[in-house]
Amino acid sequence: MARRRAETMAENRAKLIGAARKAFAQKGYAAASMDDLTAEAGLTRGALYHNFGDKRGLLAAVVHEIDGEMAAAARARAAGAASEWDALMEEGAAYIELALDPEIQRIVLLDGPAVLGDPSRWPSQNACLEATLEAVRRMIEDGTMKPVDPEAAARLLNGAALNAALWVAASDDPAAVLPKVVDAFRALATGLLAKS
Repeated sequence: MARRRAETMAENRAKLIGAARKAFAQKGYAAASMDDLTAEAGLTRGALYHNFGDKRGLLAAVVHEIDGEMAAAARARAAGAASEWDALMEEGAAYIELALDPEIQRIVLLDGPAVLGDPSRWPSQNACLEATLEAVRRMIEDGTMKPVDPEAAARLLNGAALNAALWVAASDDPAAVLPKVVDAFRALATGLLAKS
C-alpha cells in the first residue's frame, strides 16, 4: 500500500511539473493560474500544495528539471572533445547557447531569477559547480591550467557562463548577441590556461 501511495505521489508530481512547464513556457509564471495548472494535470490545488507548497515551489521544481536537462545537454556536447579543457569550453558554450531556446529563456533565465532569486544559489547550479571544480582540479594538477585556487576558478567559469546565458536571454536580439558572448567567454577562460 505504501508503495502504491509513493507511486501515485510521484505520478502527481510529474503531472503537475509537466502542466506547469507547459503553462510557464506559454504564458509566463505570473500569468499561469494555479487553477489552470491543476486542471491541466487533472488534479486539485491540494495536490499542488501537498507536493510543492505553493506555485513558487512548483516553479522551483520545473526550473530544477530544466536546468538538469541543460547540464546534461552541455555534457553531451562536450563528450566528444579532444581534451578536458576543450570539453569544459564546449560545456560552457553549450550552456550559453541554450539561452536561445524559448522555454529555457522564459522559465529558467527570466522568470526563474525574478521569482526564485540568485541562480548561483539554486541546487542545480551547485551540482554544475561541483563538476566544474573537479575538472579544474584535474587540469591544475596536470598543468593544463595555471596553479590558481580551484574553487575560485570554477566559480568564475560557472558564473561567466550563467551570466552570459542570462544576458543572451534578456537581450533584445539574443541570436545576434550569442556569438559575441561565446567568443568573450572563451577569451576570458583562456586566461586560466598555463603558458607553454
